[in-house]
Amino acid sequence: MLDRLKRPKGSYKKPKRLGRGDASGHGGTSTKGTKGQLARKGGKEPGFEGGQMPIKLRIPKRGFSNPNRIEYQIVGLSSLNKFSENQEVDKKVLFESRLIKDMNKPVKILANGDINIPLAIKIDAISKSAKEKIEALGGKIL
Repeated sequence: MLDRLKRPKGSYKKPKRLGRGDASGHGGTSTKGTKGQLARKGGKEPGFEGGQMPIKLRIPKRGFSNPNRIEYQIVGLSSLNKFSENQEVDKKVLFESRLIKDMNKPVKILANGDINIPLAIKIDAISKSAKEKIEALGGKIL
């Protein structure tokens, strides 16, 4: 019966119909008063402080955000121990085993912890020390 619910009478009003002639009660100046900046089209821009220097211009600008920054998803070496020996590990395998959250972002393997099994790894980036640990066990970086 939720589809038949109605708002109680008097709980809502019709919106003002501005500029529809003097008989409507909202004609002429359309309830904006006479003259001045607020009566005009556009009015004041957001953040206008009445001629005072706006806060967005008073606050010092600092730092730099690099638009070309590559943000990797990090996978530690110790978390690769759950795979079987000589298994090929790529983004899809990492995603299915819930080690990464997004298939579209690049992945980097870091040397956090130790690895006990040789693996064939096909990934976007790998740290130098992680690469050495994998190759020392007989694993491959593809």
